[in-house]
Amino acid sequence: MENAPPPAEELVILDRELGQIEARRAQLLARRAWLLSAMQQAVAPQNPFAPQHAPRNDASPRSAQNVLLTLGGILLTIAAVAFTLVSWGHMGIGGRSAVLGAVTALALAAPAPLLRRGLVSTAESVGALGLALTVLDAYAVHRVAAPDTDGLAYAAVSSAVLAGLWAAYGLGFGRLRLPLPAALITAQLPFVLWALAADASPLTLTWALLATAALDVAVVLWGTGRAVRPLACAGAWLTGAGALLSAAAMSVAAASSTDALRPGVLLLAVAALGLFAAWRAPAPQAAAPSPHAVAASAVAGLAVLAAVGGVLRPAVPDAWAVPVYVLCAVALLAVVRANLPRPMVLGLAGSSGAVLAAATLWALPLVAVTLLGPAAWAERAWSGAPAGVREALASEVPWSWTSTAPLVLLTVAAVAATTHRLTAPGSTRRAPAACVALALSWAAAYATGAALDLGYPAAVTLYVLLAAAPLALAVRATAPGSPLALTALACAVASAVSVSLLALAAQAATFAVLGVMLALFGASAALGGGAVTPPVAAGAAVVYATGLAGAAASSFALAPHHAGLVILAVPAAAAVLAARIRDHVTALPLEVTGAAAGLLAIGLTVNHAPTLALALALSGVIAAGTAVRAGRRPVGYAAAALFVLATWVRLGASDVVTPEAYTLPVTVPALAIGVLRRRRDPGASSWAAYGPGLAATLLPSLIAAWGDQHWLRPLLLGAAALAVTLTGARQRLQALLVLGSAVLTLVALHELAPYVVQVVGALPRWLPPALAGLLLLAVGATYEQRLRDARRLRDTLGRMR
Repeated sequence: MENAPPPAEELVILDRELGQIEARRAQLLARRAWLLSAMQQAVAPQNPFAPQHAPRNDASPRSAQNVLLTLGGILLTIAAVAFTLVSWGHMGIGGRSAVLGAVTALALAAPAPLLRRGLVSTAESVGALGLALTVLDAYAVHRVAAPDTDGLAYAAVSSAVLAGLWAAYGLGFGRLRLPLPAALITAQLPFVLWALAADASPLTLTWALLATAALDVAVVLWGTGRAVRPLACAGAWLTGAGALLSAAAMSVAAASSTDALRPGVLLLAVAALGLFAAWRAPAPQAAAPSPHAVAASAVAGLAVLAAVGGVLRPAVPDAWAVPVYVLCAVALLAVVRANLPRPMVLGLAGSSGAVLAAATLWALPLVAVTLLGPAAWAERAWSGAPAGVREALASEVPWSWTSTAPLVLLTVAAVAATTHRLTAPGSTRRAPAACVALALSWAAAYATGAALDLGYPAAVTLYVLLAAAPLALAVRATAPGSPLALTALACAVASAVSVSLLALAAQAATFAVLGVMLALFGASAALGGGAVTPPVAAGAAVVYATGLAGAAASSFALAPHHAGLVILAVPAAAAVLAARIRDHVTALPLEVTGAAAGLLAIGLTVNHAPTLALALALSGVIAAGTAVRAGRRPVGYAAAALFVLATWVRLGASDVVTPEAYTLPVTVPALAIGVLRRRRDPGASSWAAYGPGLAATLLPSLIAAWGDQHWLRPLLLGAAALAVTLTGARQRLQALLVLGSAVLTLVALHELAPYVVQVVGALPRWLPPALAGLLLLAVGATYEQRLRDARRLRDTLGRMR
């Protein structure tokens, strides 16, 4: 027997099924229309003359619909706000309640039938209008039912109620995308508004931020919806960061450990929330840890360090405040070694590393002042040794906080050394950790002198040792080109430069430091291995030898040009030493730095011409000796240039104005080189072999002859040009023939020009034009013959070398 339901219940069932059928029918009709349009586009004939890429519409039908619906919803919302704020007083209490209630209920209920008909965009717009109307309803209730209630308190309660209602509404209509994000955004307000309404202290307001962050974390971990979790994650980071910064500021500003307890508890709560979020954060699909979990653990670590350090800091002197946080960071690193998930280990280690890095930056200014402060002694050398390091540095650094800077650097160096020892061989972090440990240990030792205000002799001795120890490490390194060896070399060079500047305060210290540095770098250049340490050490040794020579000249009160001659001994010794070691890796650095020392010596002699000529000549001798070696032949050009310059300077110092005295020293060796080149390569051009040498003398002498009123220079120049011309014609050398004949012609023209002028002046005025006409007629009558003669001359010159 079949049990039939009552008629009323069966009618309800039928209506529900008919509604579902209608909704399904609407979906099928929409799908059918889309398929028909797709088939029409696929089979539509294409115009061969039309462009292959037709212009796209500015907006698709769907996007245009969304724009229209959005604008409609905004306009309705504006109208509702205007009605509520402007026209509210024109209606009675019943009418006002009925209008807002009816419109709000209608707007909130309308999405249900719209969703059943597949009108999702329309339902979204109407639902958004309903949410906006609920805000107006809350405002209306405040104006009518509770006008005397505090605005912030009512806003806190109403935002909490609205967030709950919108969340329930969004969960009820799962296909609407706006209610849940709107509820989450509104949920950020209640705790903060409540704290502001209660006129709470900054600590309570920070607790409100932390509570909001906890709510966001809960939504991230257990919430639903693709748009809700990213929004909640952003809210959690913003409110959590605000709580952390506010609590840390209160902890740092606390005057006593008791005052720091309350912000410390708040910081521990922030840490607990961060660790909980990192523990429950879902693992990504890839093998890499979750970045959110790592970041949350880092925030937790910073909060713990701020809490513990904030409680301990007031109990120690001000100079020990930073070391307290450093020790807390080291302790946290020890805890990190426990059996924790990898994201938490990375985050906590990162927070400790951030604190240690900040402490290192706090201590580095003392190292910079200690290294760069002695540079001021370059302007007042040998003015007297200071009493201590701080007086030598002459800096306005507040020395009260510097006493613990070396301890901070040494602690961070110990952490880096421990990291190097615990890291497996072959890891990419092993070498950087060793370099950091070495550099910070050296920096801590270098800053100790200023921190303790050592006496001047003790400080100079300490800094010399801090140059020798890293240099020895760079020389004896098992891998000479390793990062650790390069770091040690950099530390040694920095120490050497700084202590050399500091030693300028006293003459005895200057000679002692320069001599020790010369010995250290010289030994390192001879004993070191690799392609970096020996060349750098060799160059530094030459620099210190130059400084020592200059200091010796200054101690004897020599003039600058005489000091330049003393310094020339350094490039000479460098050239001799480079010739002995030949192909060693230090040979080229010795020669380069020796050349720089030679330029310095020449620069010191510029103001005294005779000494400058001597310095140039001696430099030419050194360059010529270097050019004797097989691999240094091009240095011969520099030697020749130096000799020529020396000759010119000497002639200028002797007030010699004859141009041939300056040009012949260039022409004679140039022609000799040209002869040697032609013997080695008979096919070489005469212009390349003899042209520069001949032009160096013939052209300046020609210019001088045209302005000379005497007969000797034109006679000698003409004879020389004739000899050059005849030699060119005999040897069939184009350069000699052309240059000699051109100079000879111009000299003859210069000598005959006065007589020609006299003859022309004595002739009748009609005679020169007549002679010119006859000449033109003769040339025109024999034009073809003259043209053939010119071609033969061109061919003859072309066959010459």
